[in-house]
Amino acid sequence: MHTEPETEADLILRVGRVQNFDTGTDRAHVVAVRDGRILAVGGEEVSARHLGAATELLDFPGATVTPGLTDAHAHPVWGAVETGNGLGLAGLTTLDQVLAALAERIATVTTGGSWVTGYDLDPDVFDGEPDGAVLGRRFPGVPVSLMTRDAHALVISPAAVERAGLTGAETFDDASRIAVGPDGRPTGYVVELQAMDLVFAHYPEVAPAQAARYVAEQLHRMAAHGLTGLHALDFADPSEAVFREIERTGDLPLRIRCSPLVPADSTPEVWRGTAALHGRGGRRWRVEGVKFMLDGTADNGSAWFEHPDVHGQNHAPLWKDPAAYRRAVAYFTSLGIPTATHAIGDRAVRYALDAIEAAGPAEGGPHRIEHLESVPDDLLGRFAELGVVAGLQPVHGTRMTKADRSDGWSTRLGAERAARGWRTRDLLDHGAVVALGSDWPIGEGDPRAALADAQLRRPVDSPDTAPVQPGQAVTAREAYAGMTSAPALAAGAGDRLGRIAPGYLADLTVLAADPLDLTPAQQAVNPVLATLVDGRPQLHAAPVADGELHAVPSTDPVPSTDPAPPAGLALPTDPVPPVGLALPTDPVPPAGLAPTHGGPPHHDTLRPTPGVTA
Repeated sequence: MHTEPETEADLILRVGRVQNFDTGTDRAHVVAVRDGRILAVGGEEVSARHLGAATELLDFPGATVTPGLTDAHAHPVWGAVETGNGLGLAGLTTLDQVLAALAERIATVTTGGSWVTGYDLDPDVFDGEPDGAVLGRRFPGVPVSLMTRDAHALVISPAAVERAGLTGAETFDDASRIAVGPDGRPTGYVVELQAMDLVFAHYPEVAPAQAARYVAEQLHRMAAHGLTGLHALDFADPSEAVFREIERTGDLPLRIRCSPLVPADSTPEVWRGTAALHGRGGRRWRVEGVKFMLDGTADNGSAWFEHPDVHGQNHAPLWKDPAAYRRAVAYFTSLGIPTATHAIGDRAVRYALDAIEAAGPAEGGPHRIEHLESVPDDLLGRFAELGVVAGLQPVHGTRMTKADRSDGWSTRLGAERAARGWRTRDLLDHGAVVALGSDWPIGEGDPRAALADAQLRRPVDSPDTAPVQPGQAVTAREAYAGMTSAPALAAGAGDRLGRIAPGYLADLTVLAADPLDLTPAQQAVNPVLATLVDGRPQLHAAPVADGELHAVPSTDPVPSTDPAPPAGLALPTDPVPPVGLALPTDPVPPAGLAPTHGGPPHHDTLRPTPGVTA
């Protein structure tokens, strides 16, 4: 059959099912792509109409294609450098375990005086407020800097205190602090951005070529887990240099939307400089929107709640002048630039909603409020009323708190406020757009596991763990909409992303099976066969042969009316997803790209973190 040039597809994708995660039943199984956009969706008539001599044909019999999964809150640059270069402490629940891991790492250091950095430190390993003295007793003379799992504080050794020149008399524009003991000397507990920067300034340099390699590797890993996009809630150096270097030698495997941080208590001059970044970008990355941090985190006492916690903390904003935050929101809104506000505590959420209501909508997209760790009943309906997107990371609740409320977060806040945590179900029921993210590297970065957690309200890989607030569970359909259509709406791109329909960008995820036919445990290991960005495919796991998947029993509760797995279908029970991925050649830094000092001051800003280097 002859195909007219203007209707010939660049690529035709044939699968078992097209799944948009809406309430309708889509029987389509063929998608035609041209010039990076979806040309047609349907049955074999699409192939007949659009298949040409130069058309690439991809066949995945029995597979399901979905809109590309998008992580609505992540930190790809500093997160990649941190995990590539530092010591991971996730899962270590006692101080002895942390010290043993550090001893093993320090044993590999060949140059005296080298920094040892770590991340994902559980602050609950300390009795009371974290203190770096134990690091000095165990590792005398070694500068050790450990970032807490919320990325809002450091615990550093006496040698690191000395190396950074901290005295305890430092003052800051925002609510950052250097904790001191009864003698007025620093204890080694360094809280929030500006204070942490004083330590990061003394970290060893991270070579820009190495930073680009770390980021490229993690982005390819994310693609292999099914992501086609992410919202980077930061854009500090060296983000632009890293993205441009990767695109100098190829393409980013994901579409990245960057929102730079507006520092707390910053001046209008700083706001103007940040606004000037809007629209900057490359082929697959672009600066859109800005990010504010209205408070810190509950775990280190810097969140903004209506009433103090049991330690008398968590009752003040990060902005010493919160009225300046309101003026900044109004300023960016007047320029058409949408805002995203980090608000953990109930008072911060209320204040952000009030500021957004006063500023009005932004032309470039909806305003967002991120994290929302504890929200009172009277605020639930205001998100839909004001058109504000709720950005949630359910994995924070499932993996950092406990059902019996014995964890530090719950103990600090008390039963009433802990019961209002991560209200995904309630926000959806009140009509809010809920965009789901990981806050990677702080939260679980594999979207399949994170989405399973949202349905189970516990870690999908811990079946014996009691669920945290099970009444806030969502269905599989709602969870996957939270990483497809919702991030598109959050980015002001609902007319071109988040759906498989003619005219939409061809950002797609191909899964071995339809998630709506699977239990959450099965979804977490559902093989990712391919991802497409701008219609260009990347192949990942090997296709599964007919009959290779078979039914497995599961006792996981599925809070959904979605159909049960069809007879004869199941997925592997191994919790480790297949990767099967080749990375591009290591990028070479362009001329003029200078080395940077490392260390992400927190998950809403960015700097590369070093590990053990001379």
